[in-house]
Amino acid sequence: MKKKSYRHIFFDLDKTLWDFDTNSIETFREIFIKYNLPGKGVDSFDEFLDVYNRHNHLLWEFYRKGEIVKEVLNIRRFALTLHEFGINDALLSSMIAEDYVNLSPTKTNLFPHTIAILEYLRKKYILHIITNGFEEVQYRKLNHSGLTMYFNEIITSEDAGSKKPELHIFNYALKRSGALPEESLMIGDDEEVDILGAIEAGMDQILVDYNGEFPDSKATYRIESLDELYGIL
Repeated sequence: MKKKSYRHIFFDLDKTLWDFDTNSIETFREIFIKYNLPGKGVDSFDEFLDVYNRHNHLLWEFYRKGEIVKEVLNIRRFALTLHEFGINDALLSSMIAEDYVNLSPTKTNLFPHTIAILEYLRKKYILHIITNGFEEVQYRKLNHSGLTMYFNEIITSEDAGSKKPELHIFNYALKRSGALPEESLMIGDDEEVDILGAIEAGMDQILVDYNGEFPDSKATYRIESLDELYGIL
């Protein structure tokens, strides 16, 4: 495929640059110990994590569709998880939720080649972030992991009043960045949220398919490691 000339590159943050799963596990290990969850009947850390991930994924879908607000999402995902282990403690759920939101953004694990590729790209393109994450949390992630300096505009779903893959957030990001769709590229890990949303907005896309789950992706490009961007950009 012939290389296209871009001016603006928009990155997703979680699971694209910032290693959400690794950082989340580190946070949960601290919480697991702090609140002595084994002493409360949660014998397996892995099982606790699996149950949480199941509830979190479902509730994020509700949040993305506007069916629940973030305050409900934050606490309910822990309340439902603890309930499956026979723990019905609203205060404990609230404290764990608060700790998770406070601790998780301080973690600094990034995917391999993140800093190197951003250093390379910043010399050639104007870089931005488009994220569905909570605004105060995402800014803290960027600051703690040393990523803020690479991005000209940081667009959150809360700021835009719209969530990916809705067209509005992409149009909002383009307008705020002074970018045209035909000169812009979206890079993200989610086939639906990042890629299909960008397609509708008229932007080219790169799917970062770390686990090789989408060999038939509709994206303009598909990569399995960030260092493959050198060959595209």
